[in-house]
Order: sequence, then C-alpha cells, then structure tokens
Amino acid sequence: MQRRHLALLGIVALVALSGCSGIFGQQNIDPNQLNQNATYDWDTQSNASVVLDRSSYRAVYDVRNNDTFEVYDRDGLGREQAVPIRALKFRYANGTVITEANSSLNATRGGSQTTIRLPGNVTGQVAYSAPRSGKSYATPTHLDGATYQVTLPPGARVGIPMLSQVSPGGYETGVDGETNRMTVRWSQPVEARQVSVRYYLERDLLIFGGLALVAILIGGGGTLYYYRQLQAVKRKRKEAGIDLEEEQEDDDPRDRGPPPGMR
Repeated sequence: MQRRHLALLGIVALVALSGCSGIFGQQNIDPNQLNQNATYDWDTQSNASVVLDRSSYRAVYDVRNNDTFEVYDRDGLGREQAVPIRALKFRYANGTVITEANSSLNATRGGSQTTIRLPGNVTGQVAYSAPRSGKSYATPTHLDGATYQVTLPPGARVGIPMLSQVSPGGYETGVDGETNRMTVRWSQPVEARQVSVRYYLERDLLIFGGLALVAILIGGGGTLYYYRQLQAVKRKRKEAGIDLEEEQEDDDPRDRGPPPGMR
C-alpha cells in the first residue's frame, strides 16, 4: 500500500514539475525562449494582428493601461490551455521596443493560460510568437470589441467554400503582390468568442483541377466505350433478326386491323 502511495506521489510530482499541471501555479517561461528573435509588423490597422507562417505565427495586440495580458488557446474539447510563447516584445506608443532582456517584461505559464507581465500599467502593443501547424488557425478573441486581421502564408487563399472557411463573417480580403500573402480583415469590432481561418494553397487548386480533369476524362471515356458496345450489340441483334421478331411480337393486335372475314 505504501509503495502504491509513493508511486502516485511520484507521478504527481513529475507532472507538476514538467509544467503540465497548475498545482503549483504559474511557472516562469525560460528567458532564452522569450528573447528569441522575431520580426513584427507594428504598423497595422487592426487592434489584433496575426501573421501565419508555415510552422509558427506572430501576434501583435493593442493594450491600454494594463499591467498584464493573458493569452490561451482551446483544445479539441474546448478546454483552455496555455500558449507556449516565445520572442516576447513590447512597443510603447512612442515607438520604443523592449524585450525581457532589457526590461521587467516577462511571462509565466500555467495549465490554462499564459500571463504576460508588462512593465507597469502601460499602453502600447505586445507581441509574441508561438508554434502552429496545418492549414487552419483559430484563436480566442483576447480583446473585446476589437478589430482583427489574419495574414495567411505565401500562396495561401480563402474564398472557395469546399476548400476554405472563415469565421465569423463580415470580413474582407486583400492580397499583397510583393509577398503573395492574403490578409483576412474584420474592420468592424469582432463580437464572436473566436476567430478562425481554414485556407488552401494555390497549388492545391492545380492538383484539385488536375484530378477533376482526369475524372472527367475517365468518365467520358467510359461512357463512350459503353455507348459503342451498346451500338455494336444492337447491330448484331439487328443482323440476326432478333430486333425484327421482337418488334413483331410487340405489335399491338389492335393495330393489325379487323380479323379475317370482317375486312
């Protein structure tokens, strides 16, 4: 029994120390992770801006008179979970950018959220990077009543219902010709709890179109082959007189006139 209790305590301790449990509260994020380098677009027209790359994303949020900023994601079951942020930066209204290395800016991570501690009660923009994967992105609306924009990876697009989906509605799109990136923008304050984008790549259309063309060619060839086979069978039946006999058998007796002796 004692061994069982010791084993249980050991498992709980390992989980807690690994940072997967909130038993001991928030855990400090490694400064080396927070001080990683990343380039952010500070001059956006939206209160919340997210730029998607192949395996990560870069987010910039407006903050006003705040000393903390909480961010989290939701898993497949809708449960909140902390965001493994890196490359943390803060930009003051005057354009000065600070990092964890040269200020009191830092972050802690718990089981359900990541708390960014700002350098006092400040107004400006906070930015961070985080990993991602796949051809979709979703984030809770961390700012209430704010405008949002999501910039897709190069060559990514939305607009074809079967291949893409954007929520909520009321958005507009534009493509930067230099970077070949499409931006999905909500110019009106977003009231939904979540912003999500599922996109396709331009090359996917070529693959999809090629497969559709192959299917059409195969289907058309099969139809033509069946039609020719059917015509060949009809010719053989006609040559054998089968069709003739069937036509005579199928004749309606009423169409042959009155019976003999009544004509």
